[in-house]
Amino acid sequence: MRDRGISAHPRRRAPARGGVAVSGGTAAAVALAAAAGLAGSVQIAVMGRLGQRIGTLEALAFATVLSLVLVLALLLVFRQSLAGLAEGARAPLWMWAGALMGAFIVFTITYAGPRIGTTATIGLLIAGQLTMGALIDRFGLFGLEQIPLSGPRVLGILLLAVGAALSLHRVT
Repeated sequence: MRDRGISAHPRRRAPARGGVAVSGGTAAAVALAAAAGLAGSVQIAVMGRLGQRIGTLEALAFATVLSLVLVLALLLVFRQSLAGLAEGARAPLWMWAGALMGAFIVFTITYAGPRIGTTATIGLLIAGQLTMGALIDRFGLFGLEQIPLSGPRVLGILLLAVGAALSLHRVT
């Protein structure tokens, strides 16, 4: 399997005094993650409205088909091939869970956003992601590098959980 220029374990640099070292690849990852966070908030609002208009499952199906067309076009433009799809089909079945999780997440935000609000949906989603991310890192699940839990990481997760719970409170 080809690397395609993306390393599973990028070289780590020593953090700058009082901060975190950011290499070019890491800076791009941080920027993309921040942009995805902004996009995710918009996605919750837009998918919630679409789900109210045409139905939750219909909105999920529509978004999935539209995403498929967009990503296939990107593959053809940037890779000039769809061969990677065959490689994915031969991957172990547990690796296909990403597609199931993606569909579940989009279904959930489409359903939850209009009912509990965008902020609460985001807070709960992120709290769950950080909790599971910490467990994946801590135990090196899915063949990833083990990263120990530190006090600041645990505190951040706990604070986010409190924030998520508070975001469910609506002033009436």
